[in-house]
Amino acid sequence: MRILSRTVGPFQENSYLVVDDTSNRAVLIDPGDEPDALIEMVRESGAVLDAIWLTHAHIDHIGGIAGVQREWSVPLHMHPEDRPLFERGAQQAAAYGLPFDQPNDPDVEIADGEQLMVGSLAFEVIHTPGHAPGHVVFRNGLTVIGGDLLFAGSIGRTDLPLSNPVHMQASLTRICELDGDTTVHPGHGPSTTIGYERATNGFLTGSARLVRR
Repeated sequence: MRILSRTVGPFQENSYLVVDDTSNRAVLIDPGDEPDALIEMVRESGAVLDAIWLTHAHIDHIGGIAGVQREWSVPLHMHPEDRPLFERGAQQAAAYGLPFDQPNDPDVEIADGEQLMVGSLAFEVIHTPGHAPGHVVFRNGLTVIGGDLLFAGSIGRTDLPLSNPVHMQASLTRICELDGDTTVHPGHGPSTTIGYERATNGFLTGSARLVRR
């Protein structure tokens, strides 16, 4: 398995390309902006793009979808509880004064416990609401594509529309039950491990307030 990334857009969001080297198939996760850069990443990988998966539908994670799908007509997978955020993408972007290319509706609804395949690689869908109602993470063994649930030294915001601090606490508890050697590739900032964050992240140790602004 190869995990490639590009940090894109004004929110410096991490978009990930997961490649199964056995089959040379790939999936693009959270194409947030700058579709030309993401298309270049796919082409440079030499892999065949099969799908787009979303951890959640905030504008900084969906802004590059339309451009990528114009290049490759691949299905978009998303948890249905994030549909309200997805449909308000253009409205959200306008509030920030940002240009935005509204993508077509998702093609496939995903659910907690479901298994998604990219080539021979199986990823478990784990529903982790809090930052967004339909937020999920994708897990393959000791690898997690984590969206905006857990960051190096921080967590996703819970003061946004449709965020929920109580749900976030439950989701953090659930993700922290994973093996400490699990690597988390987050939606923003550097990768980290569950073990390191359990030991040092104030939002997990109790030294910082859960509601992060």
